[in-house]
Amino acid sequence: MDSGYYAAMTGLIARTQALDAAAANLANTQTPGYRAEREFFRSVLLGPDAADSQLGETVNQYGLLGGDNLSLAQGALQKTGNPLDLAIVGQGFFQIQTQNGPRFTRDGGFVRSRQGLLVTRAGEPVLSSTGQPIATPPGEIEVGADGSISVAGGLVATVGVFEFPKGASLKAEGTNRYVAPAGVKPQLANSYAIQQGSIEGANEDIVQGTMDLIMMQRQAEMMQKALTVFHTDFNKFATEDLPRV
Repeated sequence: MDSGYYAAMTGLIARTQALDAAAANLANTQTPGYRAEREFFRSVLLGPDAADSQLGETVNQYGLLGGDNLSLAQGALQKTGNPLDLAIVGQGFFQIQTQNGPRFTRDGGFVRSRQGLLVTRAGEPVLSSTGQPIATPPGEIEVGADGSISVAGGLVATVGVFEFPKGASLKAEGTNRYVAPAGVKPQLANSYAIQQGSIEGANEDIVQGTMDLIMMQRQAEMMQKALTVFHTDFNKFATEDLPRV
């Protein structure tokens, strides 16, 4: 079988999956703290026995989309003037406590609960650098660049900003919160600054997202047409050429 068929097949699979990621990125360009997803490639067949197969060796000459990785690029900061809105400049994530366990987010749109806790708009506690809920007494809140929270001049806690070892792949849960990989523990970030009164937007803008989506659509259409051509040629070979042999 012509190896071009494999090239077209793997290309169509990769572009179809990349199209889904591009559509999600474009749909969330207005979501605070959203991290765009970028595709990465791997061989079609994996495992120690893949190279022993002639079919596997042929197919593995072409890449297949292995999945999506989060882009950790900085998103644009939007000033709100709300003292409880916090934006991370640099690397790291806020840690919040949910019903399903700790989650991580770049969305720093926080509020003060009736009990005085610093929480998300969904009412989930924001955790300190020691992994504890942050209780804030009445008074004006000031947040330093290092995340230290002061009320009426007194230090209350330090909002936690966490990062993960290089190569750790966070799993998206919803639009702007993420789950740590199994067995991977977050560590305190050391290269960041907190900007009070601002929210970080998505790190994907509408223009780039639209261009990516159009490009993926066109590439998927090209691969589909290529497969149609190969399929037609195979049918012709099977119905016209093989009977003559």
